[in-house]
Amino acid sequence: MSTEPISLLSQLREGQRGQVSSLSLSGEMRRRLQDLGIIEGTTILCLHRSAFGDPCAYLIRGAIIALRNCDSQKIRIKAI
Repeated sequence: MSTEPISLLSQLREGQRGQVSSLSLSGEMRRRLQDLGIIEGTTILCLHRSAFGDPCAYLIRGAIIALRNCDSQKIRIKAI
């Protein structure tokens, strides 16, 4: 297992948790993710990666949300 800190949501493996440190998105997509509860300090658990790795299912504030890699690559996290 790697000891390097995880820096992007898209890098979480199934069963790993991370805490949001920042969003590198703007406009409607940023607002949508914030409305879903993806804000600084939120803990996210990777539940499932699809067969080809896109999209992935995450547990965010009690809700299961699927995100595409192109969106999850713009969410910076720190491993917890």
